[in-house]
Amino acid sequence: MAKKLWGGRFSTSTDADFEAFSRSIHYDAELAEYDVLHSVIHVRALRNAGLLSHTESKALLKALDALRRDIEAGAFRPDPREEDLHSAVQNLLREQVGDLALKLHTLRSRNDQIAFDIKLYCRKNALEMHEKLRMLSAAYGELAARYENTPFLGYTHTQRAQVIRFSDHCLAYAEMFGRDRKRLSDYREHVRPEIGAGALAGTSIPHASYAEAIRETDPENRLEITVSAAPLDHVSDRDAVIELLSICAILQTHISRFAEDMILYSTAEFDYLDLPEAFCTGSSLMPHKKNADLMELLRGSAGNVCGDLVSLLVTLKGLPLSYNRDMQLDKEPLFRTVKLVLAELDQLARFVPGIRLKEAVIAKALEDEHLYGVEIAEYLVHRDVPFKEAHDIVGGLIRYSETQHILIREIPDTELAAFHPALSQEKLRSIMTPEYVIDSRNN
Repeated sequence: MAKKLWGGRFSTSTDADFEAFSRSIHYDAELAEYDVLHSVIHVRALRNAGLLSHTESKALLKALDALRRDIEAGAFRPDPREEDLHSAVQNLLREQVGDLALKLHTLRSRNDQIAFDIKLYCRKNALEMHEKLRMLSAAYGELAARYENTPFLGYTHTQRAQVIRFSDHCLAYAEMFGRDRKRLSDYREHVRPEIGAGALAGTSIPHASYAEAIRETDPENRLEITVSAAPLDHVSDRDAVIELLSICAILQTHISRFAEDMILYSTAEFDYLDLPEAFCTGSSLMPHKKNADLMELLRGSAGNVCGDLVSLLVTLKGLPLSYNRDMQLDKEPLFRTVKLVLAELDQLARFVPGIRLKEAVIAKALEDEHLYGVEIAEYLVHRDVPFKEAHDIVGGLIRYSETQHILIREIPDTELAAFHPALSQEKLRSIMTPEYVIDSRNN
């Protein structure tokens, strides 16, 4: 049976069902590389403080390095009966160095370990998300360049609004994902892994011993590990998790909005674009179907990601200081969301370059005269017509067109003059084109 890190004051064994219910080894093993790093720093701090000899620390560090290599090689196989990752690491070390491993937990608490592990996990994955978003932005840039001046339809309230360029559509999402990248950059700037908090009140190991151990372990200060200055906060803090999940929820919302656009615009009713077949599926009954399944899964995943954030916020909202076992439940929402978002960004970066516009269909839709109402009003404004009056004139033209069943560009000049003397068939026909709209924009 796996040995626990606690138990001296108990006279009876743990209820078997409760023990199984309370285990976390099946998911917190994800943090093994960070937990081993914590142990490396702690061993060096113990040596610096005179609590381990150089011989003892050397043996423990050698065993920890071997365990680190196993983790990197995917060969880390903790006993599934272990209570948690921290117990598993110590018991595996005991197999290598015997009872010397019992000194590893000197003046250390799992509360400190898990807070350290979680922050490093969040920092590493925030960096990976940032890089994948960079690749996605590059894919958008490629798509936008391919259709740089291609006219497209812009919508408000899901109603046709104005002529835009398709590159404008791409730019909108590039901006959204750019803000997500900035949030991730800012996040990594202020999330700092800490060590030396003990259970909640610090330890008798001098700060200098920890600081020296940190410098020896991370001489270039890439991980920005610090000695805990507020131990009570450190062991009870899960802001790093909440904030990363918040960033992911915003990012996932952007992904979901993009997915909805792709689903909508690829329907037969719109038919503006063709999605890459490699990311679509068919129907088991209807041979003609090409379903945008990736987009639907991305859209649906927004519920899971936002739900993971809310579930953790609700878990933490009423917890007193400092550590409580409820906080063990932060890991599954975190791991689930991080893995999902990273996988989505990978697929999106490969999906986006495969989008193809159906330019003939779009050109037909751009014949809709309602799309040019703003440009007609602007033309009148430049002829000293107050905008409210110009707005009413164009509204009247549209109403007349609909009631008389005639296109605006085909209304005779004599009838147009009744709306305003500056209006003519020739002028309206020159205004009511995608090229005019695109050329007239100040961007």
